[in-house]
Amino acid sequence: MSRFARFRALLAALLLLETTAPSRAADGGGITTNPDSSPYILVGFVGGFVRHDNPYHGPVIVARHLRQKSPKDTHVQVFENRHRRKAYKTIVQLLDRNNDGNLSTAEKGQARIILFGQSWGASAAVALANDLNRIGVPVLLTVQVDSVAKPWQHDDVIPENVAVAVNFYQPHGIVHGRPAIRAADDAKTQILGNYQFDYKQTPVQCEGLSWFDRTIMPDHMQSECDPNLWGQVESLVREHMELGSIDTVANPEQHAEIPHLER
Repeated sequence: MSRFARFRALLAALLLLETTAPSRAADGGGITTNPDSSPYILVGFVGGFVRHDNPYHGPVIVARHLRQKSPKDTHVQVFENRHRRKAYKTIVQLLDRNNDGNLSTAEKGQARIILFGQSWGASAAVALANDLNRIGVPVLLTVQVDSVAKPWQHDDVIPENVAVAVNFYQPHGIVHGRPAIRAADDAKTQILGNYQFDYKQTPVQCEGLSWFDRTIMPDHMQSECDPNLWGQVESLVREHMELGSIDTVANPEQHAEIPHLER
């Protein structure tokens, strides 16, 4: 069995073992997730100044695959990292099932949200999770790929409304990803791990890159188009969707060692 196959098997075991206890809202009120009554909301963010529909970039490719193979009521959308507020409003509108302009406790508890992104987009995913935490909306999964925070952002701490989080990074160049993330509350968030990819050892070819990208930050940009890495991101998202019939509230006593992923 490959390292990534073992990784997926452990992920499935973790999710199946997780308790069905209610999560805790940011304002102190309880939120009981009821995933069977609401479709998935999958939100990706591209990095840098990339357009949300750029066909060469990982978040866009993953989103396209997910649209093709997910249940028809799944909402999949990619945003520029600077449009986080637009993504937030989109999620709130989707959760507002009765269209009364307010999210009830039941509507919040029905949320099945997965966030992913690369570079500034990865940091935007964590920032959006924080936005949702402030109104008591749970998030199933966040995936960061070579995460780079803007000066006012904190992409290293995963808020307590996130059930599971994982971080992929590469360590080289002027611009490189954050090597480690941690949970704000270990009792509520499972950190699957921080996994390193090394493009000095195994480079990948990227299409559509500018001269600046190829010359100034080639390793960082390879993390944006690496088909192996983004295939793993897609697999993680699908794993959570397949196991989404259970509540995903992390339990610190059920942490398991995840094998280091290698290219």
